[in-house]
Amino acid sequence: QVQLVESGGGLVQAGGSLRLSCAASGRTSSRYAMGWFRQAPGKEREFVSSIRWSDAYTYYADAVQGRFTVSRDNAKNTVYLQMTSLKPEDTAVYYCAAALTLSSGYQYWGQGTQVTVSA
Repeated sequence: QVQLVESGGGLVQAGGSLRLSCAASGRTSSRYAMGWFRQAPGKEREFVSSIRWSDAYTYYADAVQGRFTVSRDNAKNTVYLQMTSLKPEDTAVYYCAAALTLSSGYQYWGQGTQVTVSA
């Protein structure tokens, strides 16, 4: 089992920045990748970004490429999502997730943190 706790959400004006954190505990030694997803009201949950734990390889959705940066701190078992140049369309509940293997998919999810970007 892996427990994930997100923090850092809030209200920000368009053009502003926020940094989300996701602290992992439990069975963290066999983690393959961590991901960030978001879900806006009335929309499906969508992929935002991911980071492979072994080599920190990162991947981004087109909508956030160049504005968001994902990183990890091994010692703290924490993943970060630095969000800059925020837009109103970035408003959503942001979730972090953990995949223990390449084939398992994202098995573990945090409770989510709200990000609201005002125009």
